[in-house]
Amino acid sequence: MAQKIVATHLVVKAMRDNGYKNAAYALAELIDNSIQAGASEIKLVCIEDSNNGRRNLSEIAVIDNGNGMDKDTLELSLGFGNGTHLTAENQDGIGKFGMGLPNSSISQCKKVEVYTWQNNGDVLYSYLDLDEITNNGLEEVPEPAQKNVPNEFKEYINGESGTLVLWSKIDRCMWKTAKSIFKHSEFIIGRMYRYFIQDNAVSIEMIAKTENGQLSLSNTGNNNFKANDPIYLMNKTSCPKPFENNAMFKKWEGEGYEIKFKVNHNNSQHEVSIKFTYAKEDSRDVKKYGNAGSAPHGKHAQQNVGVSIVRANRELDLDTKWTIQHDVTERWWGVEVNFPPSLDDVFGVANNKQSARNFTADLANMNEGIYEGQTLLEYKDELRADKDPTEVLIEIAEKVDSIIGQMRKAIKLQTKNTRPDRNIVTAEEIATNATDKLKSEGNIGKSDKGESLSNQDKMSQIADGLDEAGIENAKEIAASIVDDDLKYIIKDGDIDGDAFFSVLPKGGKIMIILNINHPVYPKLIELLEKDDKQGGNAFDALKLLMMAWARYEDQQPDGEQKDRTQEARADWGRMAKRFLNNQE
Repeated sequence: MAQKIVATHLVVKAMRDNGYKNAAYALAELIDNSIQAGASEIKLVCIEDSNNGRRNLSEIAVIDNGNGMDKDTLELSLGFGNGTHLTAENQDGIGKFGMGLPNSSISQCKKVEVYTWQNNGDVLYSYLDLDEITNNGLEEVPEPAQKNVPNEFKEYINGESGTLVLWSKIDRCMWKTAKSIFKHSEFIIGRMYRYFIQDNAVSIEMIAKTENGQLSLSNTGNNNFKANDPIYLMNKTSCPKPFENNAMFKKWEGEGYEIKFKVNHNNSQHEVSIKFTYAKEDSRDVKKYGNAGSAPHGKHAQQNVGVSIVRANRELDLDTKWTIQHDVTERWWGVEVNFPPSLDDVFGVANNKQSARNFTADLANMNEGIYEGQTLLEYKDELRADKDPTEVLIEIAEKVDSIIGQMRKAIKLQTKNTRPDRNIVTAEEIATNATDKLKSEGNIGKSDKGESLSNQDKMSQIADGLDEAGIENAKEIAASIVDDDLKYIIKDGDIDGDAFFSVLPKGGKIMIILNINHPVYPKLIELLEKDDKQGGNAFDALKLLMMAWARYEDQQPDGEQKDRTQEARADWGRMAKRFLNNQE
């Protein structure tokens, strides 16, 4: 018997670790397919089950009103490396690699089912089940057959054609409830598809269902994803007041708001567009906001720091490597690099569409130093002689870096001659100073031992802690805080357990993760944070109380005494949950 080169079940198992950052990026692959199929409505339907009083995701469905698929296309869609947009002449939209549906699905679940229909015809069905591949030797996509759409999803079907992709046996999704998926995905998906949402080309809605009916996922009751524009020129976006309906940034006046580059590749000329924006003076007005970075719109901008890499009007990545990690004013400029799918090879687009690996900040910092044994000039001459299209990436990167430098100077001038109404000292600074005093008095905590680690080890530990809590961009956040003098980090996290916050001593820091699934979060923390526009008073007082507890817990000796302290925090959270859930 002929020996197979690879074992199917081992290959598929390896593909599960395919680098999707989280469920939002995995779902984006399915949204890409829907948009490519001409859908104008996309619904993400989350089904929650109750288990021992705890709600958990059991299924996630993506339903669209696109063109649907015939039998052959359905079979191709469930195979790895197959698809209808693999050839150059068909690469004019956001699809391409033929890996999206199966690759993204198995990164989050063990079973994916597809129902699809055209022109009000019969519904065709097929699936992939990792348990069948592993245990039963399934090696081919099951032949599509007729099957009705499950009853719980029928009410969300709108159109004579469409597709439903259903995830079940969910075992790798870090977010355990529909609300946590919506909270984390709203920002990312809104940014990825901002042009489609802004142009009303597509609406993307998330729906949560339990045995008792639908759940509300947002404070407004509107579960549609809003556009999130990291260069802040769009109107009607997810940016908070007073910039939810008008642009918070303005176009860069220097060399021009939009610069275009022509790239020769595959005997054709293609265009790359780079846009530059920076904050309006009004958005940073000291008299209005004090520290504008602590205002809601400033906190929104903090999550959009970096260069937005966009392919066919769909964002691949928000690259933070272009930023100065420790400079809080980096949030006040925006850059977008937009290129067509025909330049995927030039930019080095990964098959999970989460990055353009050839276009990096490092290209702008080569200068006249040695690159692979050559000066930059010699290296460029060699690329030019070989007609290598990546030469233009160096030119683009240098231009991006140069204009970012100019915008930084303009941003500093905006507030050079202004002073806040009061000196703002953060709760984290107050707690750090108090902790330093405790240490000087001989009160040593477990976290203090980590202060002697190398920066690399500190960064690794901090990133691991943030990642465990389901926090976006854990490595970038860790890199930005590893060198600062603050002892405490407070972040929102999607964590299990009854406590309304967790305490993690990592890398010489004490991380406090606020449990977004606990009723204390929406009923107290969010309200105080929303009202606390000047960065002080009530919300800071609450943070100081939590940091005081965290330090108390950190100083307990390992063993029974520390266990009792941690149990007390969980008991307190359980009691608070009972009281708050009974609140009318």
